[in-house]
Amino acid sequence: MNTKFLELRNTYKEIIYRDYLIDDIDNDLVITYTFEIPGLTIFKPTISFSKDLIKNSFINEKLMNKIIFHMGIIELISYYKCCCPEKIVVEAGYLDDYDMKWFKKLFYNGLGEFLYKNNIGITEEELFDFVINGQEIRLDDVFYQGHGNLIPVGGGKDSVVSLELLKEYKNDNMCFIINPKGANIECSYTAGYDDDSIVKIKRVIDKNLIDLNSKGFLNGHTPFSSVVAFNAYLMAYLTNKKYIVLSNENSANEATVIGTSVNHQYSKSYEFEKDFYEFTKKNYGIDIKYFSLLRPLKEIQIAMLFSKYTKYHKVFKSCNLGSKGSTWEWCCKCPKCLFVYIMLRAFLTNDEMVDMFGIDLLNEVELEKDFIELIGEADTKPFECVGSISEVIYALNKIISSYTGELPYLLKLYKDKYQREEMIDLSDLDDENNVIGEYLDILKENVINYEK
Repeated sequence: MNTKFLELRNTYKEIIYRDYLIDDIDNDLVITYTFEIPGLTIFKPTISFSKDLIKNSFINEKLMNKIIFHMGIIELISYYKCCCPEKIVVEAGYLDDYDMKWFKKLFYNGLGEFLYKNNIGITEEELFDFVINGQEIRLDDVFYQGHGNLIPVGGGKDSVVSLELLKEYKNDNMCFIINPKGANIECSYTAGYDDDSIVKIKRVIDKNLIDLNSKGFLNGHTPFSSVVAFNAYLMAYLTNKKYIVLSNENSANEATVIGTSVNHQYSKSYEFEKDFYEFTKKNYGIDIKYFSLLRPLKEIQIAMLFSKYTKYHKVFKSCNLGSKGSTWEWCCKCPKCLFVYIMLRAFLTNDEMVDMFGIDLLNEVELEKDFIELIGEADTKPFECVGSISEVIYALNKIISSYTGELPYLLKLYKDKYQREEMIDLSDLDDENNVIGEYLDILKENVINYEK
C-alpha cells in the first residue's frame, strides 16, 4: 500500500462540498463550487457559459439547480484524489441511498487507473463514506419537450464521424465543447457550424490543486467523460435538445490493465452510459436521452469511415499531450498518436499519413514500448483512449498485406516477432447499444456502403 496515501488520508479525514453559487457576470452565467479540506485548503473551481445560449423558455429553476449540484459532485473527484479522505461531507445538497451508491461506483471505477498507478489497494466499500448534511431539492412536474441533438466535440476523429453521420440534421444540431481550443473548435467549423450553433463552456480548475500536486500530493487520471456527461446534460436542458449524442466506441469497454476491471476509459464505457441514463431518468424526470452513436462500432471501423472525410485530415487532433501547448499539434511521441496513426494507415497511404502527422510513426524506434503495449505484449495497454488489442493486430496485418518496399521499424518488429491472425468483420455492428432506430439505420448504411 502507498504510504503517502495512508499518511495523507490519516491527516486529512474529510473533504466538504460547501456550496455552489450561480452568478450573472457580463452576460455569462458563472457557477462557482466551494470544496474544503479542513486544515489544508479551499478550492473554488468555476464553470461558465454565455446566457445567450439559453433557448429553453420554460426553465425550471429547481431542476437546473439540481443538475448543477450533481455537477459539483463530479467536479469534486479531481479534488478528492489529492489526499483521498475517508469522508465526503455534502452540505450543498442532498443525496439519497441510490445517489450515494451511484456516485461511489463512479468514483471507484473512474479512479481505477489512479488507484492502480499509485499502488492503492482498497475496495469500493473502503474508499470513502458520504455524510449528507444538505437539503433535498424536491421537483414538481417539469414540462420539457426537447428536439434535436447536442453533439460533444473533442477534436478527434470519433466526434467528426458523428458530425458527418448526422449532417442531415444539421439545422437542429448544436456542437458542445468544454474549453474550446484548436482542433475541437476547428472541427466544428469545418463541419459547417458557426459560433451561434456551438455551445462553449469554460471550465477552470482551482490553482490550489495544481500547487498541491507540485508539492507531492496525490495526482492521476480522473473520469473526464463524466464531467462531459453532466455538463452536456445541463446544456441540453438549457438549449432545449432531446438527445446528447456521444462518440464513444465499443472498444472503450476493454480493460486497460489486462485481466482486471481497471479501465482508463471507464466513463466512456457502455456500463457508464447506461448508468448515467438511469441516473438522469430517476433524478430529473425529463426526456433527454444520453447515448453514443458510435457504440456499435470498433475504433477500426470509425477510422475506416473517417478516412473518407478528407477535409478534416489536417484539422483534427487526438493527441492529449499536444493539446496542452499554445497550439494543438500531434506530439508524435505518445501511444495515442501511434494508435491513431496505425488505425488510419490501414485505410490511407503512407504519403497521406506522413502529410497528416509530419513523420512516419511506424518508423520511430522510441515508440517501441508503446507499440508493444498496443499489441498486447505487456501487462497493460497504454493508459490512453485507445482501441482494443485485436483491432491493432488487424490493422497491422492489413497494412503489411498491401505494403510495398522495405517495412518500417515497428512493422518489421511486429512481422518478425509478434505477428498473429486477427479477424474483424468491418461490416458488423455490436448489438449492445442504445442508439435510436433512425440513427442506427444511418450508421448501418454508412458502414455497409463504405466501399461503394
